[in-house]
Amino acid sequence: MFPPAFLWGAATSAHQVEGHNIHSDWWAWEASGKVKERSGAACEHYERFREDFALAQQLGHNAHRFSIEWSRIEPEPGRWDEGAIAHYQEVIQALRERALEPVVTLFHFTSPQWFSEQGGWRHPQAIERFSRYVERVLEAIGSSVRYWVTFNEPMIYVYQGYIAGVWPPGQRSWTAAFRIFERLLHAHTVAYHLIHSRLDHSARKPVVGVAKHMVIFNSCNPRSWKDRFARWMRHRCFNGVVASAFDRGHLLPRFWLAAKRAGYRRYLDFIGLNYYTRDFVHFNGWTGGKVFGEVCSLAHHRDTGPRNSLGWEVYPEGIYESLRQLTRFGLPILITENGVCTNDDGQRVQFIHDHLTQVSRAMSEGVPVFGYLHWSLLDNYEWHEGFAPRFGLAEVDYATQERRVRPSARYLAAIAKTRQMVAMSGVPP
Repeated sequence: MFPPAFLWGAATSAHQVEGHNIHSDWWAWEASGKVKERSGAACEHYERFREDFALAQQLGHNAHRFSIEWSRIEPEPGRWDEGAIAHYQEVIQALRERALEPVVTLFHFTSPQWFSEQGGWRHPQAIERFSRYVERVLEAIGSSVRYWVTFNEPMIYVYQGYIAGVWPPGQRSWTAAFRIFERLLHAHTVAYHLIHSRLDHSARKPVVGVAKHMVIFNSCNPRSWKDRFARWMRHRCFNGVVASAFDRGHLLPRFWLAAKRAGYRRYLDFIGLNYYTRDFVHFNGWTGGKVFGEVCSLAHHRDTGPRNSLGWEVYPEGIYESLRQLTRFGLPILITENGVCTNDDGQRVQFIHDHLTQVSRAMSEGVPVFGYLHWSLLDNYEWHEGFAPRFGLAEVDYATQERRVRPSARYLAAIAKTRQMVAMSGVPP
């Protein structure tokens, strides 16, 4: 059984669904021809948000995670777009009218183009600029929101933008990556304390966290101590460093001491978990980034599960393992993303069943999970992968913008309604 106060819902992010985010660095990145498809109108969610929230309400959701698009709020340095601010106020109101608890993400991979052109997170005033944006958001909608996610998947953002170089700003530098990561953590602490200082006395006392993407890592060859070392390094860095940085800051002492001098004593009220898959890792060398190994083919592993349309393994036990790993921090956990891209909705039904079974298992053992937000409410623009991957509980026909509710959405709705696992044979049409 899931508790009565459990949050059930789905998630989106602004750039992936809103459409025409013309002032963002991602829009400029797309225009420069660095991705296979441009986001364009996306799902037209900016105009259709009421329709989409009505759909979520019909599916028995009581919460919805979305992101504020910084480039809409502040399209030029220091200039606030009052129309965009009013829009997000209407979004919150529309959610409240449909009894959907807003879960607001402040930074979901995109920045204003001017911010990036002036150095982005490398600029010495980056944290000050981000905090100025946070303050304006708090002024506009703060009293209406309880749940806040400051940053979505900071490790993914750093890896894709500063190591792989396939996202803005397109760099490939481990040195820059570590510096930017540290700066994001510092920006989180500033935002955390801004939110609490402004809203602690409001009717909805704020709860602030980070959405952390976790991957289960196995050794390609468990008998090889080098492969085991590479797996340990990748797990330690990718899965452990964000939450551990806030656990007395022992992994990032310079960051922690700076925060302590500023009077910061707390850093997280909850941890958001984004979980999708597992990878097998083998040793790749002792220099630079090679110490983290590289992902090997799954072809020779007989015990692996099916794949989604992007080739990621579907490994439900991994969400249980991730939840158990996070218990060491003693914080409540919100599953902020979990989903599968597939053109076979039967696979999505199976995915939901198997992953929620593992969530229920973890909760029965005392893991403090207080909500499950599926990725995603809608099919959407999947960054450099374009529109091909289909993650939505609702199918989107991009030619007409028609939404069609999938059976998997109704299956999740049945679980949310009964607060217990439901046989897959009982999926409503």
